[in-house]
Amino acid sequence: MTYIAKPKILHPLSKKNKLGWTKRDYEGAISTLCAGCGHDSVSAAIIQACFESNIEPHRVAKISGIGCSSKTPTYFLKASHGFNTVHGRMPSVATGANLANKYLTYLGVSGDGDTAAIGFGQFAHAIRRRLHMLYIVENNGVYGLTKGQFSATADYGTKNKAGQENFFPGIDVLQIALQLGATFVARSFSGDKEQLVPLIKAGLRHEGFAIIDVISPCVTFNN
Repeated sequence: MTYIAKPKILHPLSKKNKLGWTKRDYEGAISTLCAGCGHDSVSAAIIQACFESNIEPHRVAKISGIGCSSKTPTYFLKASHGFNTVHGRMPSVATGANLANKYLTYLGVSGDGDTAAIGFGQFAHAIRRRLHMLYIVENNGVYGLTKGQFSATADYGTKNKAGQENFFPGIDVLQIALQLGATFVARSFSGDKEQLVPLIKAGLRHEGFAIIDVISPCVTFNN
């Protein structure tokens, strides 16, 4: 994870939203993810969505777990509140924060391993509690930080770049979310900005538990 700030050069004609903020004001530190990682496209979509929605960054709490996806909150909304939790415990921390302050907008970012494996129980109970938050799953089907083992969401029969085959059926986090009563459920692709940005904007406005499962290729292990 990097804390290297981006250059502060600002073009005088940069577009501003109704709050007088530029898109640069919604950015974070420079990404250290692999070049071409789909997660960076998700971060860019979050920045665009918050800019267009005229959201004040200091009124947002961004919470994540462990994994490539959970590094990404460093790369957007530098002026917001943030908490990087332990593996799989993002929904639990988001629950506590939500109870402590209901006036913030809660944005949870998690991965397929963080959500559908070690954090599966916490994920389920966050939905059951009707937690008011937008939960984004950056789903690449592998554990990118530990050299590309298949995650619980990987499709049966999938082969990774090393030629290894997945022999287990994948967990569909959206089917689980629907079964548990989530009231905003969507799936998108990290490379489809025109679809993803409006979904994020709608999820941030939603009163209740909103989840977006974003298919995000791992260019290193599972492209």
